[in-house]
Amino acid sequence: MKEIAILGATASGKTNLAIEVAIKVGANILSLDSLSIYKEVDIVSAKPTIYERRGVRHFGIDEIYIDKYFSAVTFFELYKKAKEVSKKEGKHLIIVGGTSFYLKSMINGLSIKLPLSLETKEKVAKILLDLPQAYKNILKLDPIYANKISINDKYRVEKWYEIYYESGEIVTEYFSKNQKEAIIKNIPIFDILLDKETLRENIKLRTTQMIDSGLIDEIFSLEKKYTRIWTPMRAIGIKETLEFLDGKIDKKELHNLICIHTSQLAKRQETFNKSQFPNRIKLIKKDLTKTITSQF
Repeated sequence: MKEIAILGATASGKTNLAIEVAIKVGANILSLDSLSIYKEVDIVSAKPTIYERRGVRHFGIDEIYIDKYFSAVTFFELYKKAKEVSKKEGKHLIIVGGTSFYLKSMINGLSIKLPLSLETKEKVAKILLDLPQAYKNILKLDPIYANKISINDKYRVEKWYEIYYESGEIVTEYFSKNQKEAIIKNIPIFDILLDKETLRENIKLRTTQMIDSGLIDEIFSLEKKYTRIWTPMRAIGIKETLEFLDGKIDKKELHNLICIHTSQLAKRQETFNKSQFPNRIKLIKKDLTKTITSQF
């Protein structure tokens, strides 16, 4: 059994490429996507339909409902399951997705989670009442960590203080001392090379297809069933559609905003992949298909 990973910006064509390769070499697919993991979130996540999957077994798609929490650890478990099943079936495994942070976490390992005392929970709750000041304190004590997050990133600010109060160490030091063993080692990583103009056109086309396929109805149904309190309801494509449903923007603005925000996401993904996976093989799709297939 062999394993490879295929990365690429959103709308770059990595999902279709992974399915194409999986059919040729006999492989299952593990999707690393922060929206496709949810059931009922179909159009806005651009997850491949049953027909588009062409009989290839997928993990990481339609795993949980929108009101259930997941983290990188969830993908650790999905990876273990996908690998075990693939071995039993005598198939290879292709890991594919735009949320490559999860792949990085599996390669590096995650830090051990600390149990939280009531005292720490109360301290952190008070500190978070003034988020800008909470961030400034981190910037003084742990600038390496602070410079990796936004001043408005409440989740990561909260996690920093939880670790700080429970361990007595700044998070950068704590992480360096408490790493779990990586669960993925020596995996070939491939990335789709696509010029910016083509990617922008792909994003526009996909956004048009999403809206024409019933994006607005899907988000309306999700909001009605789950309300807006859950994290996925702030995802690109969902937050803009909610603005449309609120009457704040029209359909043309809806399309435009989704395209803009998706393009910004694609840029962040490319920056992350470039910095975190410097040895990845990046080629145009045609050449990449041949190169990847030759690995098996």
